[in-house]
Amino acid sequence: MAAASGTSPTIVEYFEGEDFYRCGYCKNETGSRSNGMWAHSMTVQDYQDLIDRGWRRSGKYVYKPVMNQTCCPQYTIRCRPLHFQPSKSHKKVLKKMFKFLSKGEFSKGNNEEEPMDSQMDDAGMHDFTLKSKLDIKSDQRPFSEDCHEIKESKMKEKEDLEPKETKMLNQAHAKQEKLGSGEPSSSVKVVPSTPKPGKGADLSKPPCRKAKDIRKERKRQKLILKSQTDQVQHEEKPKLNQPKSIEDFIFDTLPDKSAHQLEVRVVRSSPPSSQFKATFQESYQVYKRYQMVIHKDPPDKPTVSQFTRFLCSSPLEAENPPNGPDCGYGSFHQQYWLDGKIIAVGVIDVLPYCVSSVYLYYDPDYAFLSLGVYSALREIAFTRELHEKTSQLSYYYMGFYIHSCPKMRYKGQYRPSDLLCPETYVWVPIEQCLPALENSKYCRFNQDTKAVDEERIKELDRLRVLYKRTIMPYNIYKKRQKGPSDEAIVQQYADLVGQTCSERMLLFRS
Repeated sequence: MAAASGTSPTIVEYFEGEDFYRCGYCKNETGSRSNGMWAHSMTVQDYQDLIDRGWRRSGKYVYKPVMNQTCCPQYTIRCRPLHFQPSKSHKKVLKKMFKFLSKGEFSKGNNEEEPMDSQMDDAGMHDFTLKSKLDIKSDQRPFSEDCHEIKESKMKEKEDLEPKETKMLNQAHAKQEKLGSGEPSSSVKVVPSTPKPGKGADLSKPPCRKAKDIRKERKRQKLILKSQTDQVQHEEKPKLNQPKSIEDFIFDTLPDKSAHQLEVRVVRSSPPSSQFKATFQESYQVYKRYQMVIHKDPPDKPTVSQFTRFLCSSPLEAENPPNGPDCGYGSFHQQYWLDGKIIAVGVIDVLPYCVSSVYLYYDPDYAFLSLGVYSALREIAFTRELHEKTSQLSYYYMGFYIHSCPKMRYKGQYRPSDLLCPETYVWVPIEQCLPALENSKYCRFNQDTKAVDEERIKELDRLRVLYKRTIMPYNIYKKRQKGPSDEAIVQQYADLVGQTCSERMLLFRS
C-alpha cells in the first residue's frame, strides 16, 4: 500500500545508542533496554512495517526492545481474528456483560480469569523514566513540522523509487505470511478457455438433454426436497450445537426493557475529530481515575498534557483511501458508552493489515465487568468487521507478549496467535514458541537455521536523509556533512528499520 496522495512522508529522529531504564515487569532498575526514535510524522504503511519488525509506539515515541539484552524480552504478538473462537473464560466475560446489560445483575467478586485488569498494561507499566523522556522529547523541535516546506533535492542520483517500493512491500508482506503464519496461500482458480467457433460443442451452454432424462431429474429433485423437509428437525439440532461466534455473544438481542444500554463509538483521535474534541474532558476524567485507582498515581501525576502526549498524540497520518475501511486508517479512540456516559476507552491504530491495540483505560467502578478482556474481544470483532470490506486487514496486534512475566502471559490466551521471530521477523504460531520460552527468556523462533532477515540492509547509500530541509540519499549526505562521521549511528538505525523503510522514511539529521 503506497502512501496516499497529500500525505506527509515519515520523518523520524533516531536517538543514538540504547536506553537503559527501570523495568516495569521485574522491577530491575536498569535492566530494560531499547532503541528509540521520535516520529514527527509517519504513514500507516511505514508503521505497519515497523511493528512487523518489533517496533511499538507510545505517543510519538517509537521504540524497539533490544531483545537479546533486555531483562524481560517483549515479543510482538498478533491474533488471527478470522479463525478466533472465544475460550471458556472469554465466554464467561461476554455472558457477564449480557447479564448486566439485560437484567442489571452483576457480581463484584475476583475475576480469576482476568490476570490483568488492563488489556494493554505493558504500555502503562513503562517506568517513569521513559515517560519523563517522552515529556522532554515532545518539546524538542529541531525543525518545523510543516512538511510542505521540504523540497526534493535536484541531483543526478535522484530517481523515482515508488514503483520499486510498492513491489518490494507487497513481496515482503507475502513472504512473511508464507513463512510465518502457517496459513495456506490463496487458492488459484482455473478458468476454462472459451472454445473456438466450429471446434466442437459450446461448453458455455448446457448440453442437449432428452425429455425422458429431464423428467427423471425432476423426480429425483422432488425426492431430495422431500427428504430434506422430513429431516428439518434433525438438521436444526446439530446447527444449535455448533460453537457460537464472538458476534453471537456480543450482539445477542437484549430484551425490550433492558436494564442498561451499551454503545461503542469509534472516534478519530489524531487529527482530533469533532466527536473526539466534544468528549475530551469526559474521557480524560476516566483516564485520571483509572491511573489513580488502578496504578496508584498521585492526583497531580495524570495531567491533561501527559494524557494528551501519551494517548492522544500520534505520528500517524490519517488516510481515507476508497478501498480502505469506512473509518479510514490512523489513530482512534474506541469509546464505551454505558447509559450515556463513558466507562472505558480503547486506544487503537487502524493499519493496512491490522488493528493494533495501544492501551485501555476504564472507570474503576466498572472493573467487575472485566473490561480488559471485554474490550479485547470487541476489538477482535471490530477487526473482523473491517475485514469484510478491506480483505487484507485481517490481524489483531496485542502489543508485546512477555513470557518471563507470568501476569503478562494472558495475551497468549487469544488463539490462534503468532509471535514474531526477533531475528528473521517471520510469524510463528505461539504453540511452537512456548516450549523454547520455557527454557530460555530469549529465543529465535524460526527453526530454519539458514534463514536470515530478508530486510537486512544491503545498500546503505539508498537510505533517505532529510538534511537542511532537503531530501537526499545517504551517499550525497555523507559528502555534504560537516563534522565527525555518523555512519555507525545511521547503520544501526538502518539495521533496525530494514531496507524498505530506510528507503521510504526520512531520517532527520541536523
